[in-house]
Amino acid sequence: MVVGGGHNGLVAAAYLARSGRSVLVLERLPELGGAAVSRQVFEGVDVRLSAYSYLVSLLPNRIVADLGLQLRLVDRSVASYTATVRDGRPAGLLVERDEGPATATSFRQLTGSDDEFAGWQRFYGRLVTLAEDLAPTLTEPLLSPTDLAGRLRDPGLWHDLRERPLADVVADCLSDDVVRGVALTDGLIGTFADVHAADGLAGRCFLYHLVGNGTGRWRVPVGGMGAVTGAMAAAARRAGAELRSRATVTAVEPRADGVTVHWTDEDGGAAAADAGHVVAGVAPRVLAQLTGADPGPSPSGSQLKVNMVLARLPRLRSGADPATAFAGTFHVDEAAGQLDAAYTQAAAGRLPDVIPFEVYCHSLTDPSILGPVERATGRHTLTLFGLHTPAELFRSDPEGVRDEAVRRVVAQLDAHLEEPLLDCLERDAAGRPCLQAASPLDVEASLAMPGGHIFHGDLSWPVAATDDEVGTWGVTTDHPRILSASSGGTVRGGAVSGLGGYAAARHLLDGR
Repeated sequence: MVVGGGHNGLVAAAYLARSGRSVLVLERLPELGGAAVSRQVFEGVDVRLSAYSYLVSLLPNRIVADLGLQLRLVDRSVASYTATVRDGRPAGLLVERDEGPATATSFRQLTGSDDEFAGWQRFYGRLVTLAEDLAPTLTEPLLSPTDLAGRLRDPGLWHDLRERPLADVVADCLSDDVVRGVALTDGLIGTFADVHAADGLAGRCFLYHLVGNGTGRWRVPVGGMGAVTGAMAAAARRAGAELRSRATVTAVEPRADGVTVHWTDEDGGAAAADAGHVVAGVAPRVLAQLTGADPGPSPSGSQLKVNMVLARLPRLRSGADPATAFAGTFHVDEAAGQLDAAYTQAAAGRLPDVIPFEVYCHSLTDPSILGPVERATGRHTLTLFGLHTPAELFRSDPEGVRDEAVRRVVAQLDAHLEEPLLDCLERDAAGRPCLQAASPLDVEASLAMPGGHIFHGDLSWPVAATDDEVGTWGVTTDHPRILSASSGGTVRGGAVSGLGGYAAARHLLDGR
């Protein structure tokens, strides 16, 4: 039995059902998919937004091929654009998807020389090598640190990411404050961390954001994130798995010979069933509550998510084409010094005066998420993801602090626009601006993710932590009959990858 119908639960169900196992998936929400869903968020506006997660990198091609997922992932034409001001003039740093002369020119115009671009190429060249070597190990049993290092062509970078502060690793190659910030943000997505600390939090997050499929490229799912989990659900059904939504699991009772799972259906009726094993796609803290164990302290998510539909793309003060700038990751106030200042304020219990964030426009790469009228009239989506906004900042006044955070990021974005963002927003059927914001507390309430933590807790290094873990899949819990498949409950998790579900299924099928 699989508890939780998010991407990991669906992947586990598909693999197990394909092997001939009898599989029942129980999902609390009306729809399957967990955080990877697409929704028409605004009444009367025919646009299907990726409501929570929005891009794909870590989903291995192996899982896509094994399960025959009917899924199309496409590259964005631009990697990133960073809006900034230099010498009092609006400017920007463009990084093409395949870096060429335009990227080199942009670096030169921003920094005044070619040295920074050379350092950028040197740093990311090493990361590509690490990604190519590390990615295949994510779908293998866990290696010891020594064995993994032996498979790497650049074990020095692996060592540095694990042992040194991320800020120091980045500073080895990059010196410009803005350029260093662009690199450092990958260590802070959904993770509240000090990039100057040697605790590994930022380094782990950074690693997972750079190794997907050996390229680290973040791709756009055609049809939105719901197309990803829709394909996974279809694969599970084809294999014979039974998928039930509106089934709220209330207790999981392990025994020596199996597990009894209790749940209520959409009418409030109680039900129970016995299973040989349970695969838990829920957060570790939720699983602890279901088994009656001490859940321990709640993790803390650290992101502000804002979904928008635009009547038109806003013009930029730098003169850059908005169709280029917003096609990739558009960085705002994410220079290294700004990241540090925001962390210091948030760690002291204050909403940062300047919130680092990034935005991107899904519909520039995938117009299929727009209805025919919206597409014909130039409507677009815009997704904003704010950093250093931990859950604790919102607890005293959830709506008030969230609204203030939105006010700040809109004002910060306006500083780089020729026209106010709010003037560019589409209006819904009731005439309201098409802007929806979610703090970590909103994510917690909607998805049962404790603290709104998008990874369910701190990420782990993708390697065996003990000798006993070597050769295993890193999914065991305190109960031999219950396996974890969630991001925070498995050794290799994070983002929409399916790795937790894959590992749990392989544990059962391989007997380890």
